Amino acid sequence: MSAARLTHPGPPAGASAEPVLLEQQPSPGVVLLRLNRPAVLNALNLALRQALAEAFVRLDADASVRVIVLAGHARAFCAGADLNEYLHATPLDIMDRQMDRLWGAISACHKPVLAAVRGHALGGGCELAMHADIVLASDTASFGQPEVAIGLMPGGGATQRLTRVVGKFKAMQWLLTGARFSAAQACAAGLVSEVVADEALEPQALALASQLARGPQRALQLIKEAVLQGMNLPLEQGLQLERKSFQLLFASRDKSTGIAARLAKKEPEFD
Repeated sequence: MSAARLTHPGPPAGASAEPVLLEQQPSPGVVLLRLNRPAVLNALNLALRQALAEAFVRLDADASVRVIVLAGHARAFCAGADLNEYLHATPLDIMDRQMDRLWGAISACHKPVLAAVRGHALGGGCELAMHADIVLASDTASFGQPEVAIGLMPGGGATQRLTRVVGKFKAMQWLLTGARFSAAQACAAGLVSEVVADEALEPQALALASQLARGPQRALQLIKEAVLQGMNLPLEQGLQLERKSFQLLFASRDKSTGIAARLAKKEPEFD
């Protein structure tokens, strides 16, 4: 796999590594974004946050990209915020970072996003994983929202996303205590899609991404839109959104390709 550097406000002068690497894959349409601050367990400093936001905006607009895989390293997917940037920060400093814009660039991505989580996924790292559409976790991965242990609370969406996924009582337990929990516990609670042996994690994530990249792209986009928007709508409005999206797909060439292939007992070849 080759790594291509992205243009962004990079690390301080003298630093040797880009905070995010874009790794092109042999499978057409699949790219892997790798957080690249392994010495500090991929802690989220402002440069890394900006690089991630820029990468997602660019890849979302790139018609050749169909699926994005987000990964870290063996020891950590992402261990949370870089506390060196928080120690003396004021409320205005934090406001000026415009974290909502940086997180929003990820959540607004129209394409399927897979997170491949190895090692620690704590604080902002756990929140980052929750921005994905599918989360595959190594059997040695650990999760948690430990902000309360340093007198803070989650600021990247965990009080809302985690609660929607696992329910009030489990979310309250994890948020109020800051306790870590295993990949198996995360999967049982619905936070993780599947737990995979550590050495098989990235190959399996890339294989799944390749499968999605060969699929009907308009249908995948509308499914993602219906699920995410429907989570914030009353049931009847969500059902209306689903029906309208279903109807729109009858204008797509993929619909005709898919049905014809099924009737002929062949594998479809979507655009």
